[in-house]
Amino acid sequence: MSSSLCDTIWLSEKRKNLLLLLMEGPRDIEQIKTSLNVNSKAMMPQIKILNKQGLILQNGNTYELSDIGTLVVGNMLPLLNTLEVIEENKEYWASRDVSAIPHDLFMRLGELGECMVIEPDLNHLFDLPREFTENIMKSRSILSSLSYYHPLYPSLYSKLAKSKAEVELVLTESVFERLKNETPDELRSLLESENTTVMVCGESLNIPTIVVTDRFMYLCLFDRQGKYDHRKVMSFDESALCWGRELFKHYKKSARKVTDI
Repeated sequence: MSSSLCDTIWLSEKRKNLLLLLMEGPRDIEQIKTSLNVNSKAMMPQIKILNKQGLILQNGNTYELSDIGTLVVGNMLPLLNTLEVIEENKEYWASRDVSAIPHDLFMRLGELGECMVIEPDLNHLFDLPREFTENIMKSRSILSSLSYYHPLYPSLYSKLAKSKAEVELVLTESVFERLKNETPDELRSLLESENTTVMVCGESLNIPTIVVTDRFMYLCLFDRQGKYDHRKVMSFDESALCWGRELFKHYKKSARKVTDI
């Protein structure tokens, strides 16, 4: 029976798409045809197969998932989402050191949703990506973990500290020391801001950058050789924001709050 169910779900794109559509709620045949861009002749045999397998039910003129169908499709979604995230940027994920991501979060990588990989521009290699700077300045809530020093970070986060945005900043000891020695005025503005919390983590974070705001999730990972190659992942999906907040909290746990230089 399980083998037959696998064949029913995975060997037909039409059946798979119909199950995913019905996960959103009941649909009549006209809605199904419009949503999936199919005709009745192509779709009705697939509906009969799903009905026979007990995955969908007919209620008058509409079709809906059965309890078993809801269970099956609910477990399909994480796999499909994960495949979509990886297939969109297969080379990137194959070349990343993902050991710094906790296992439970790594297994939920599909929650990153429709994410993009920002490739380095050789003419502006040491600039922050425009997608990042434009969106962080519009954000009202910012969680940021930094384990490497970027010369543009002090002025950027100093501006955020002077805005009305709520900022939580986790730094490694080495980044904190560089801020203290090279940009003490910017660091002081961060520490004196009522809506900014600065924390320092004594151990290595193993992830160059994590930034999660109310608008986006932004992540930098080392490659498998432990090198930083200026490639970043960015997503605006709500599920990615939730995923990113959990990752930030994981590293925040080992940090201590700093109140003065």
